[in-house]
Amino acid sequence: MENKNYLYNNYLNMARNLRTENNKLKALTFYKKAYALSMGKQDTDLLMDMALLYDEIGFSDEAEKKYLEVIELDEDEAIAYYGLAIIYDENGELEKAKSYYEKAIDKNPNYDKAYFFLANIYDEFGEKDKAILYYKKAIEINPNDFWAYVNVSCILEEIDRNEKALHYIDKALKVDNKNYKALFNKAVILNKLDRVTESIEYYNRSIEENPEYPYSFLNLAVIYREEGDFNKAIEIISEGIRENSDEGFLYYNRGCFYVNIEENLKAFQDIVKSIELNEFFLDYMKEDNELDPIRQLKEYKELIMDKEQ
Repeated sequence: MENKNYLYNNYLNMARNLRTENNKLKALTFYKKAYALSMGKQDTDLLMDMALLYDEIGFSDEAEKKYLEVIELDEDEAIAYYGLAIIYDENGELEKAKSYYEKAIDKNPNYDKAYFFLANIYDEFGEKDKAILYYKKAIEINPNDFWAYVNVSCILEEIDRNEKALHYIDKALKVDNKNYKALFNKAVILNKLDRVTESIEYYNRSIEENPEYPYSFLNLAVIYREEGDFNKAIEIISEGIRENSDEGFLYYNRGCFYVNIEENLKAFQDIVKSIELNEFFLDYMKEDNELDPIRQLKEYKELIMDKEQ
């Protein structure tokens, strides 16, 4: 028995050392050797290590089996329920995932990540009030949960509770004041509240943090478009195109801006580029009344004839 204990502990130590060295497949080999011994099948720590490792390397079926073995030995192990919930969540089995997040919370009422992902599911189901409730519970447990603040803010903005949305995005920015998505979201909310000057400031800050996020350029350009300053709108969206040259919607919108300053050939060239990048814009263009001024161009007629052949 002493020799078996020594062998078991040796396998386990080897596996954990290899894991810390990020040698995951080799670590798994030694975990399996430990598991093959009778004591391995009764060790919840080993089973949990194996489940987590299987999860990391994308073997979700094996991870699921190990989490279930853990629960069979210890029905109060919250992490195992949470691990199963994550697997089902990623597989799109949302009802099943919801049930296991709830079980994890039942076993550990302070499991902030379980509340967070349970809130995600309620948001997917369209149950916005429940989603907000569970995000707030996650925040109560972890006051520095950046994404919980962001997600609450997004839901509140979506249902036009914009002052409250602003409150929560400000909380997120206190945790991380350089996150481009949070800066973008604040700009959206400020614009909805008619605080346009501040909105422009936050779109610019978002662009500064991540110029490869094209929607910041688009939304900022649209503000100037709505003010009738098409040249400024074109300047901004052109900068966005320089940073994100494969985004068809930027070309399409710039084309619409060009129409408004009677640069119809440039408008047409941008519309063609948008279609090259995404065929969706071909049908959209046909229904867009804003583009009426370019329909008389011979190049436009040739394009339509070519696409219809």
